[in-house]
Amino acid sequence: MKNWFIILFLLISLQGMAQEKIAITEEDYNNSKIEMADVMRSEGKIYVLVGVIGIVFAGILVYIINTDRKVSSLEKLLKEEN
Repeated sequence: MKNWFIILFLLISLQGMAQEKIAITEEDYNNSKIEMADVMRSEGKIYVLVGVIGIVFAGILVYIINTDRKVSSLEKLLKEEN
């Protein structure tokens, strides 16, 4: 049964299509304007975005440090039992 599901999902995934290829022009190479960043910077929202990204990374870092401490204490307990 599991193999049938795998085959079914593989056949379904073959039906998926990627985006159509768009030709790159000379204008694309010369374009140095980033509209979204310019608009966000002019409205002051870019600092909010940077702050949110910083908070998310800080949260991930705190989670990793706490997990490492817990694993270290468990490893220490295992060494003491042996």
